[in-house]
Amino acid sequence: MNRISLILLFCVLGTIPVLGQKRSKNRTQVQNKSTTAVTPFENPKLVVGIVVDQMRYDYLTRFWNHYEEGGFKRLVNDGFNCKNNHYNYAPTSTGPGHSSIYTGTTPATHGIIGNSWYDKELDTIVYCAGDDKYNSIGTASAAGKMSPHRMTVTTLPDQLRLHTQMQGKVIAVAVKDRGAVLPGGHTANGAYWFHGADEGKWITSSFYRNELPQWVIDFNASGIIEAYKKPWTTIKDINLYVESGPDNNAYEGLFEDETTPTFPHSTPNLLSKDRDFEILKYTPYGNSITTDFALAALEGESLGVDDITDFLAISFSSTDYIGHKYGVNSKEIQDTYLRLDRDLARLFSELDAKVGVNEYTVFLSADHGAIQVPSYLKDQKIPGGYLEISYDSESFNEFLKYNFGTTDVVKKMHYNQVFLDHSVIKNLDIKIQEAQEIIAYELLNKAPIDRVYTAYQMWQNEYTSGIPHILQNGYHQKRSGDILYTLKPGYVDYPRTGSTHGSPQVYDTHVPLLFYGKGIKKGSTVARTEIPDIAPTIATLLGIAFPNGTTGTPISKLLHK
Repeated sequence: MNRISLILLFCVLGTIPVLGQKRSKNRTQVQNKSTTAVTPFENPKLVVGIVVDQMRYDYLTRFWNHYEEGGFKRLVNDGFNCKNNHYNYAPTSTGPGHSSIYTGTTPATHGIIGNSWYDKELDTIVYCAGDDKYNSIGTASAAGKMSPHRMTVTTLPDQLRLHTQMQGKVIAVAVKDRGAVLPGGHTANGAYWFHGADEGKWITSSFYRNELPQWVIDFNASGIIEAYKKPWTTIKDINLYVESGPDNNAYEGLFEDETTPTFPHSTPNLLSKDRDFEILKYTPYGNSITTDFALAALEGESLGVDDITDFLAISFSSTDYIGHKYGVNSKEIQDTYLRLDRDLARLFSELDAKVGVNEYTVFLSADHGAIQVPSYLKDQKIPGGYLEISYDSESFNEFLKYNFGTTDVVKKMHYNQVFLDHSVIKNLDIKIQEAQEIIAYELLNKAPIDRVYTAYQMWQNEYTSGIPHILQNGYHQKRSGDILYTLKPGYVDYPRTGSTHGSPQVYDTHVPLLFYGKGIKKGSTVARTEIPDIAPTIATLLGIAFPNGTTGTPISKLLHK
């Protein structure tokens, strides 16, 4: 072998270990990339949960051409839209709605069966968030005596706190106390709500802390709230609001000194700078105040500044107050949503700046929908009407006396439920099941009542579809009544003006569900999704445990991982 051949041989042999090392290095790089790619969670700096009180799904589509690019359209176009999203239980109201969104289950499990209900053990009506064991913080009134103690399971924010060894921070804000207390859960760092009356400030409960943090004190003293004591005029030319009914009609309520329900709304109380802040709840300014306060919380609590995920729960309550007063077809509702759209755009812009684009995740839904005003439906030749029934009415009492010899068999009728006195019935030597059925058949004879179910039926059957399934998901064995009844579609137990909710009908169950931000695909689905799916979906995205009462299912098609 000549010298040149030897040199070539050594060169070849010398490259073998080097090539081997290079391959090994490449395998390590591939493995590292693979490990990164299959990480089974996302780590947004902040999750923002938004609940719009009394938002029907069709508010997205009805007012679409008026929305700007940074609010609802940003969520729909750059996020994921669940178009066929429903509540799978009744009653559809604020307390149960917020609880179900954040616990991933229904009232049958989490126990919040209404905004209030008759407590069979205490023999009194109880409020879903009320708790006399705690004191008001920020006011001398009783408006802060609240806690989530009646909610029997954990929330999504609770699980985030547990997962991060209590390092992830949770703040909840809403005009309504229950809109903050229930989403925040049992371990929130803070829950704050707006106390109107003659004070007009944000308060909390000693359940969370013994004094207001300085940033809340500063906000209350800033004059921001007082600046909203001004006339309510439309944000656009009212003549452009062709998606709503006439401004002056018989289906809307009035402020106390108004003669017509028309714009501008500029009553003396609304203009007053030193009293009656309660009226702000009934204007879109309540939502703007909520946005202002949420942004103050973002800054004051340093949310989303590190790699440990924080949670900000925001509930916009004024949409509900306005819907109840003016109805779903009003120009007031349209103006409210156009203003809310701008508030959302302002919120997202601040999140971009302070947390970072694609560093936060948002979901938006509603705690219930709402019915068209039944008197309006009737005038359009659509079935609708009103129920007036009371357990102490003369005809109902006569029925009870005839069948049971006493009216004492009924203890309470509350929120489409009848509560019986079991001890009285047993003393009459009548089976509870029999008493339930006798009264149920009588209620079914009332023209506006559509269906009646007994507690015995709820216990003995497992309904899988339709109205009975929805009612069963809302039925709590320890807290619900002996008889449940529903009204015909288009009927309510409510005054003649304004809209309401609470039924198992589709107009109360169909609400928006939008996801946006880190870990969320762009797209939409018309497949059915349900409110209890929200919490396990976000829990899956974060890689944390589901709330401990979860019955919903993660919506896998919207998740990147």
